[in-house]
Amino acid sequence: MISPEFEDIRELVDQELGRRLPAADQRPCSLHGAMRYSVFAGGKRLRPALVLLASRICEGDDETALPAACAIELVHTYSLIHDDLPPMDDDDLRRGKPTCHKQYGEAVAILAGDALLTLAFELVAPMPAAARQLAVAAGSLGMIAGQVADMEAEGAIDRCGPEELKKKVEYIHRHKTAALIRAATRMGALAAKAGSAQLAALSRYGECLGLAFQVTDDILDMTGTEKQMGKAVGKDIARGKLVHPLAFGMEESRARAENLIVSAKEALELFLDRAEPLRALADFVLKRNT
Repeated sequence: MISPEFEDIRELVDQELGRRLPAADQRPCSLHGAMRYSVFAGGKRLRPALVLLASRICEGDDETALPAACAIELVHTYSLIHDDLPPMDDDDLRRGKPTCHKQYGEAVAILAGDALLTLAFELVAPMPAAARQLAVAAGSLGMIAGQVADMEAEGAIDRCGPEELKKKVEYIHRHKTAALIRAATRMGALAAKAGSAQLAALSRYGECLGLAFQVTDDILDMTGTEKQMGKAVGKDIARGKLVHPLAFGMEESRARAENLIVSAKEALELFLDRAEPLRALADFVLKRNT
């Protein structure tokens, strides 16, 4: 557990997601069952927590920011459903459970991801600034760009030099993971009508946190166990995917994650003690083993 405040946020977000998602027995039941199955498969709720915590330290209220928090979790879940499909990462497990396409079939899984993405923008439609942040971060210049680069970099370790490998990893991490995490902190700040200095600080925090998150994820894929991760480990290496320790080495990867977390926390200095929950979240990202 990160902190009691984080657990309270997770409960709040889960309640709102439960209210916003169609009931599992509402037709088409297979689709709505798949949507709920994936959303409630045991995620950490890191991204929605960032939305709400960023809003709070800018003196915003949860009621205003909650739709944005739920929307970003729906986008994240859609991306995981599609990532797990056979043409992409071809994973059988997600969070210790069968992936959506294993449980419901590939066609329903694709449509469940599509439906979650669509619902996300229904939730943020009354919040144009947050909706734009989410669209850019999740689109072809953000998360999807990173996903494509990740696929295209398979086998790069055998055909690229050291500097080119590092540039490819940087691009993948900045787009595939950091873009959405940065958007979470910006969406929270925008929901609270934060000033430019606050928005810039939270943007910097979110970007550093997102990069650190992916570096640690790459490390865990090489050092963790299936039980810890809730999914198969070592598959990225086996498929020739380009992960941070292959490009930078394990020691430098660990050092980079630590330095990014230091930078993330330094970005919060103007918020003084109000930023303690975000600092605790940064420490969790560095030290996590799942």
